[in-house]
Amino acid sequence: MTNQVDLHIYQNFVEAITSAASNNTEAFIARLTELSEQHNINPALLNTVGIGLSSEAGEFGDMVKKLLFHGKEFNEELRQKLKSELGDVIWYWINACRALNLDPNEVITANVSKLEARHPDGKFNVSFEKQRETQGD
Repeated sequence: MTNQVDLHIYQNFVEAITSAASNNTEAFIARLTELSEQHNINPALLNTVGIGLSSEAGEFGDMVKKLLFHGKEFNEELRQKLKSELGDVIWYWINACRALNLDPNEVITANVSKLEARHPDGKFNVSFEKQRETQGD
């Protein structure tokens, strides 16, 4: 080991570059109040969704990883588990729409429009994907 980091110095550095709302409960509460009152967002529900979506996506991804790379057998039980996780994902997705006061139909419509613009011929096209990568989308 040539360069050893002093973890106390690193801890102080991390604290200094972390937002006030992350470091301080009063600042966090003020931010939640601001979001709720000024932007008509439900921060409690949004927090549930943020944690829940990532958890459910992780569970789904772990099953896919085991299927693809660990030799897990694909059977009806696994299909049903994957189906169940997808149901949980959509539950959180709908709650995200609720938390942000978004019409779920509008979210899907906007997604279809984005994908149609990305794939104007209605099919996957490597050249469009390469173009998107260079544009940072």
